[in-house]
Amino acid sequence: MNESVSPASLKLSIRNRTLDLSTPKVMGILNVTPDSFSDGGRFNGVELALKHVDQMVDEGADLIDIGGESTRPGSDPVTEQQELDRVLPVLEQAVSAHPDILFSVDTTKYTVAEQALKGGAHLINDISGLQKEPRLAGLCAEYEAGYILMHSQGNPKVMQDNPTYDDVVNDLYLFFREKISFARQEGLRNIIIDPGFCFGKTLAHNLELLRNIDAFQDLKCPLMAGASRKSMIGQMLDNRPVDERLIGTVAVHYHALMSGANILRVHDVKEACDSVQIFKAVTSS
Repeated sequence: MNESVSPASLKLSIRNRTLDLSTPKVMGILNVTPDSFSDGGRFNGVELALKHVDQMVDEGADLIDIGGESTRPGSDPVTEQQELDRVLPVLEQAVSAHPDILFSVDTTKYTVAEQALKGGAHLINDISGLQKEPRLAGLCAEYEAGYILMHSQGNPKVMQDNPTYDDVVNDLYLFFREKISFARQEGLRNIIIDPGFCFGKTLAHNLELLRNIDAFQDLKCPLMAGASRKSMIGQMLDNRPVDERLIGTVAVHYHALMSGANILRVHDVKEACDSVQIFKAVTSS
């Protein structure tokens, strides 16, 4: 599992837009929720959310991921209508205000994804990796949208209750291979994979995935790394609180870049863009 991703697979045609991942890109996180683990409530309103979109664009974000349901460990699900009411007003205005930015919607619900795509979203970010709603593959294919296939074990309410694997790297590799095959059969072409750090994984599992993230390259799909401010960083830094995990986040993500990650999903866009700029300078020939 060591063959490099072919250059052709790093240029995705998404809703008549080209996402060129031959150099790393930064995805900014926008949680329009009252209870997300890091920034819950900070952008829980259309005006506040749109101002944060403006800030992330100014700081260099290439993509922005909008989520209307918290997926932190122990979180409760929200209704379809709650999620739509949170996401759609922000998405529609943000797409209009920033035509050069690609917008993703973080959801596992078919109707939310469908309405988001009708509202101008370019990608659907599915934390369940087609386990909850397999129809998302065909839906994204229909709209020629991008699809982020993330691995998780269990739902957010219970996912950190003793997660177990035979071999976490191989188990995820087999999971991705199966889901990619299914998605291709449904006509989906624009697939990005995400190992889902801290989604049903212990610190040992997360470290093993981080050490071996290049093992997923021969799946021929771009790779997203999203460890921003997560518990694994707090654990590695002697239980550092969420608001003191920035440098740890940059370090983890830089390691992921060195191992072949194509997208960094982050709360702190400016710092991530700085690290990508350094990475490009160091690795350019």
